[in-house]
Amino acid sequence: MGSCFSVQFSFENILIRCWDSTVGQANYVCKLKETLPTLSVALDELNARKNDVQSKVDLAEQGQQKRLDEVQLWLSKAETMITEAGNLIADGPREINNLCLGCCVSRSCLSTYKFCKKVAKMLQDIKDHMTKGVFDKVAETQPAASMVLRPDEQPIALESTINRVWSCIVNEDVGIVGLYGIEGVGKTTLLNQINNNFSTTHNDFNVVIWALVSKDYTVEKIQDRIGRKIGFSDQSWKNRSVDQKAEDIYGVLRNKKFVLLLDDLWDRVDLKEVGIPKPSQENGSKLIFTTRYLEVCGEMKARKKIRVECLKPEEAWKLFRDKVGDETLNSHPDIPKLAEKVAKECGGLPLALITINRAMACKTTPGEWEYAIEKLRRSALPKMKNEVYPLLKFSYDNLDPTMKCCLLYCCLYPEDYNIPTKTLVEYWFCEGLLDEFDRISEAQRQGDHIMDSLLSACLLERDGEEHVKMHDVIRDMCLWIACELEEQENKFFVKAGAQLSEEPNVKAWEGAKRISVIQNRIEVLRGTLKCPNLRTLFLSENKLKVISDGFFQFMPHLTVLNLSNNRVLRAQPVGISQLTSLECLDLSWTVITELPIELKYLTKLKMLDLSFMSYLRKIPQYLISSFSKLQIFRIGGRHWSGRE
Repeated sequence: MGSCFSVQFSFENILIRCWDSTVGQANYVCKLKETLPTLSVALDELNARKNDVQSKVDLAEQGQQKRLDEVQLWLSKAETMITEAGNLIADGPREINNLCLGCCVSRSCLSTYKFCKKVAKMLQDIKDHMTKGVFDKVAETQPAASMVLRPDEQPIALESTINRVWSCIVNEDVGIVGLYGIEGVGKTTLLNQINNNFSTTHNDFNVVIWALVSKDYTVEKIQDRIGRKIGFSDQSWKNRSVDQKAEDIYGVLRNKKFVLLLDDLWDRVDLKEVGIPKPSQENGSKLIFTTRYLEVCGEMKARKKIRVECLKPEEAWKLFRDKVGDETLNSHPDIPKLAEKVAKECGGLPLALITINRAMACKTTPGEWEYAIEKLRRSALPKMKNEVYPLLKFSYDNLDPTMKCCLLYCCLYPEDYNIPTKTLVEYWFCEGLLDEFDRISEAQRQGDHIMDSLLSACLLERDGEEHVKMHDVIRDMCLWIACELEEQENKFFVKAGAQLSEEPNVKAWEGAKRISVIQNRIEVLRGTLKCPNLRTLFLSENKLKVISDGFFQFMPHLTVLNLSNNRVLRAQPVGISQLTSLECLDLSWTVITELPIELKYLTKLKMLDLSFMSYLRKIPQYLISSFSKLQIFRIGGRHWSGRE
């Protein structure tokens, strides 16, 4: 009897449980049509709450605050819930369609039951998460350094320039400062030192930002580099548009007194497009940038333009000596003097000094140093070719083809030569490099523009009002380009200032397009050269006494011939009359006594310089008037520019 009662009790228990389960499932299923719309409403509310919290976080981060971890965790969970709830709502119509028999029995009962249970749980989870999404604050101020120290491993004597820049920083009237100079002169080092000075010098700036711009910059790249420094570093910010980033950057910097250091500008950067408030006396902020081009300083409206100069001889020697080290310098009594010569060949350019002293740091015999000096003088030292010239060549590559030709033309002159700008432009004109105009009066404008562009790029240096100079290392780089890289197009043979007493091997001249042996001691030219491509021949400032008539016989395309400053040359070679392509003949400062009538065959002559020829006694009648294309004529120290 007890046993039957026990079985009956167990059976009733099972029936009750099955009934409860079935009723529970039926309740979930029957309420599905009500629950789904409720979930949809809850999802909209969660989305709205999440957007409100995110907006508060974004606003706080624009003020350089950092979002709280609990807020970030809540946003992440909300994002997950929104995705999952959206999927459930999207699947709802299919599950409802499966219901039948008074909407309480499903064709796939177990599947529908599980779905209904998920909907109910999601609805409850969203309600619970909403209650946790109320925050007194979403972010807090983060302690951040006002600047980041930059590596500065190459001490260079830039104190005077740093002082000039710092005076601009403390001067309220100067908001934008441009630092310009040739590549390798130490502009980036200077900017690093200025950046680091803010850590040791009392100042009231809120933030100092350093950013590399470079040639291939985009507005977005600059924004990302600046953004990292002011708290915008997460992926979501990087995915924002340029305009949105500009608004964010502006929102942070407009309320701060900032210093922005931009390195290596090649073109104008639109500050407004980036989002940078313009530095002014009112906001006290500063923009300091480096560039290779003076022109960029003007385009950026720099209130102060400072040229970063090469080191003075004593500064250059100190840098070189410190880098080479006493062990090497003391390894032989002759090495210190030789080392000074090596340092001098670098022309005070820090990049060259640092590169060469790395190469010489372990050279302990005089022979090795003498070999280096000779190689430097011939622009053939591998370290210079591999490490220095390619960097300098970036500025050359940025020139248009005409400017490139005009720059390379300048390396025909010796080191440290004061090149007269007027004569240089006239040579360019006669060579056909200034091809926009047929008249020298008009071509002069193009020539002046090219000269200004080369000066702006720091590839030439002003030397008084009427002369320019080319830095020794820039000249070496140009010779490297002309004599090696572009040998097929612009083969140069240059032995200017090489102390030659005899003409070079004639084989070396053949095939050259331009030849220069300015400033040597050559007395006689007897050879017969075969130079079918020669267009330019500079023989000035030698001791020429004799030039054989056959010397010019095979130069059919010679365009410019400079024989000036040969102060013992008494007779002009008749062979010059064979140069029917000649457009420029410079005989100034020679002691030639008369001009041969055969010069009348130079029918293309555009320029004839007979100035300061104090021994000239005879010019054949009608000779000058026979030059129908002559536009530049100098005689007796006077200048005539004819036939306008």
